[in-house]
Amino acid sequence: MSPQSTLNPRRALEGVHGVHLVPHSPFAVEEIPQCGDFHHSSREDLTIRANQQLLVRRIWQQRPACLRPIRCNLQGIIKKRIGWKNMTCKLYANSLIGVGVASSLYHSSRGKLRKYLRWADYTMIATTTVFLSRALRTENPKVLMAASALFLPVQPLMVSAIHTGLMEVAFAKRALNEPQLRMAHNLHKMSSLVGCVLFIADDCFPTTPYLHAAWHLAAAVGVGTCNKLLE
Repeated sequence: MSPQSTLNPRRALEGVHGVHLVPHSPFAVEEIPQCGDFHHSSREDLTIRANQQLLVRRIWQQRPACLRPIRCNLQGIIKKRIGWKNMTCKLYANSLIGVGVASSLYHSSRGKLRKYLRWADYTMIATTTVFLSRALRTENPKVLMAASALFLPVQPLMVSAIHTGLMEVAFAKRALNEPQLRMAHNLHKMSSLVGCVLFIADDCFPTTPYLHAAWHLAAAVGVGTCNKLLE
């Protein structure tokens, strides 16, 4: 055996039966980071996430006043009226959540079920307008409220139109007497007008893309500006 073969194990094993040599190792060498580096990167990730959450929270806190949550501020009114007003405000706020749930179910449905969920969507919208009208106008006749409850399941669009009209009248009267509401009222009028046009266009051209989404945006602005009436 030559000295070269003793120094090179690869050549020494060549020709031996049953032995197969590969040029490179099949195992990859990977450097494992030290424990300190791992904790350092984890702290950096947590810091970045905290900064992002803080930024989003600050942006949300600086949103316009007309898009802030509903708050009933009724100081100076008798306790009985305060309790009733707060209850109607809560009913209205909860009905808005119901509208969101009904709308989500409708848009995610298919087949025959979609027709019934469409009716549920319209009914929840009409229910919201009834609660809003009641929160703004406690002097609504009992006959009107009873008729609204009766026709709500069968004619939700008619009920919605009547109570939306009552809300618009109350909003216009308040805006005339309270100058701080005029900007919100003007924005509300524009969004309501655009929303009506988009609603009719969506019914006439149901296959037009983004038309229904635009109606949802206009409706959201209109509902958001109504919050100023409940402060």
